[in-house]
This record gives sequence, structure tokens and C-alpha cells, in this order.
Amino acid sequence: MVQAIQRQYPELKITWVIGKLEYQLLKHLPGIEFVIFDKSQGWRSYFNLRKALKGRRFDVLLHMQVALRATLASLAISAKVRIGFDRARAKEGQWLVTNYRVEPLAKPHVLEGFMGFAKAIGVKDLTPQWHIPVPIADTEFAQTQIKDNEKVFIICAAASKAERNWLPERYAAVASHAIAQGFRVMLCGGPTQLEKDLAEQILQACPSKIDNLVGKTSLTQLLALLKRASLVLAPDTGPAHMAVTQGTPVIGLYAHSNPGRTGPYLSQQYVVSAYDEAMRLQHSGQITWGTRAKGEHLMSLISVEAVIEKFDEVAHDTKTSE
Repeated sequence: MVQAIQRQYPELKITWVIGKLEYQLLKHLPGIEFVIFDKSQGWRSYFNLRKALKGRRFDVLLHMQVALRATLASLAISAKVRIGFDRARAKEGQWLVTNYRVEPLAKPHVLEGFMGFAKAIGVKDLTPQWHIPVPIADTEFAQTQIKDNEKVFIICAAASKAERNWLPERYAAVASHAIAQGFRVMLCGGPTQLEKDLAEQILQACPSKIDNLVGKTSLTQLLALLKRASLVLAPDTGPAHMAVTQGTPVIGLYAHSNPGRTGPYLSQQYVVSAYDEAMRLQHSGQITWGTRAKGEHLMSLISVEAVIEKFDEVAHDTKTSE
């Protein structure tokens, strides 16, 4: 969305209030002033934001998050025009701190919802394009890990919550299938104990060799790896969307959230979803777009066979396109 604005208004000054972790991925974007909002600081994060923006007045605020935290943070930002979501999507009190609304959308993907903010300020070309700069050293790191023309299957197994993770023995079964098809398999992810533990469980369940880089890369190194991968397997997690930005096909695993809303944008045809089944088990009648399914074991509804079938489909499509 930001880069769509920059294409139409190249001289526009943009300030982006961004999370501490997300900044590590996007800090090299040109033409943007970043102001870090570190939510781990609690109430001090709001004080620090107000201090960073003291005395400044903006022409337009794009209020693109509906969390209460974002609504409170927006009070530290002085802007004449304050654009938020339409009333149906303006949750957590967002509508109280905005004076303009984006065009309503019935069943939007999150990305389409964000692009509505660019449209609201006159941007015509809303075609998604991603150009995330990666330091040369990180690109070279990825080149040492994945050789040119090497078939590599990356598994980013962990979501932010354990209940959204697929079962380790099922990841291992798909990894074994990929290895049998001539792929090298690589585990990638962040440094949290949850991610490290899941990686170890996958390694123990797989009789074949898997390279484990979980917790061993920065975000930009991971981005560079995802670019060089042949395909990626991930649940509803950040690296799935990072892979999309690099043009790498993604097999997304979904049960708790609607993949039509949060799935990998350019790989929707490769999603393996148990979401509809989970909804049928938990609800009857009309379901609001974006409703989440609840439960600790919903990901078990996704079978190994379904994922292997999708893997073969993606591998075939990738080979055909080459």
C-alpha cells in the first residue's frame, strides 16, 4: 500500500509508525521515515510516540489497524484528515478517532482492505507490488545456503500461537515426501522457544536429513532465503506472506482463520484449508466474514495426504512454468 502511494506521489513525505519487529524487515525501504512503536514498553510506548511526534501536524493519517492499542496510539498523532475503515470494519473504537472512512468491501482480503486506504487518497494503480530492499550481505548469505537451480523446500512451521501449528509428525511426513522427490528441505523460523521446540520435534520425526535454520537468521536473511526457495509450506504466519512478496509459491495451512481473508495473496490456489469444516462444527447459519474458529486441535483436521497432493501440484506448476 505504501509503495502504491509512492508510485503515484513520489514526492510525498511518508511517516510510518511501525512495530519493533516489523521495522527489522522494512527498515531499508527508501523514502520513508519510521517511528518505532515498541508495545513491550506498555504505557510508555504511548508516551514515547507522543514525544517523537510532538509539535508535528500531518495532512493525512491512515489509521489501518483496528486493535485498541492502535486506536490509543492514534491519539498521539495530529492530523487534519484521519482515515479509518468503514463502520462495519472499524472495531475497537477506531471510528471514534477518525473523520473519513474507506470504501466498504463485503469480503476483502486483508491486503485489499489496506489498498482501500491508498484508493481513498486518489491512488489509481492498486496492483500489489513488493520491493523490499535486502542488504547485499544477506543476499550473499542466502546464496551460500541455496545454490542456483537447487530445488529447496522451505518449511516455516510455527505460527505465533501453538494452536495454529500443524502436527510435527505431519510436517515430517511431507518433508520425507519432498526429499523423495529430489528436494532439499530446510526449516526456517524465529528464535522463540516455541519455534525451536517444534523444529526439534520435526527433526526427530523425520528419518531423512533436514537442514535446521530456525532461530539462525535475521528477517532480511529469511526473506532472501524465501526468494531462492522453490516452494514454501507454512501455517497462518508472517513468513508465508514474506514468501509471497518474493514471488515464491506458498502452501498455506489454515483452520482457525479464513484463508480468503488472510491467506497467502498470490497462492490462494495452493491453500490447504480446514476452515470451512471447523466453521460447520462450531456455527450454524450465516457467518460473519473473518470469524475465527476456536479450538486447540483444529489443525489436525488437515491430512498429510491433502498437503502432499498440493505439494505435487505446486511442484508440477513450478516445473512447468520454468
